[in-house]
Amino acid sequence: MKRVLLIDDDKAVNFFNKRVVVGHSGFEHIKTVQSGKDGLLFLEQVLSGNEIKPDIIFLDINMPAMNGWEFLDHYELFNEDFRSDIQVIILSSSSNPEHVKKSIVNYEVLDFINKPLSFSILDDVLETVNDASLRLANNK
Repeated sequence: MKRVLLIDDDKAVNFFNKRVVVGHSGFEHIKTVQSGKDGLLFLEQVLSGNEIKPDIIFLDINMPAMNGWEFLDHYELFNEDFRSDIQVIILSSSSNPEHVKKSIVNYEVLDFINKPLSFSILDDVLETVNDASLRLANNK
């Protein structure tokens, strides 16, 4: 069972995606925040032991104040051991091929998927995350 942090500035998208994740049997806990800054603050709370560490972060790219790219710049400053078992997945309405390329080339992003979430997308996410976890375990 995977724990999720969903970062998206759109309340309606967060509401919908949270309902989809909660209804899927592969997930046990979901936290939603509405900005990259709030996502970073949440992760600081995880480090201090006040919140549950997510296994997956679904991250929107286009957000005001701190967009997804800025979040990733700050996120990658966290200790590598802390980040090693968190999978970041871009969840965006953008289908810009440059965004996909940028996310994979410049950041430790596992996947780039289009909104909204669905059960079949979550099934694929679980498979991708499990495959990545196996590769990571074999490389240790």
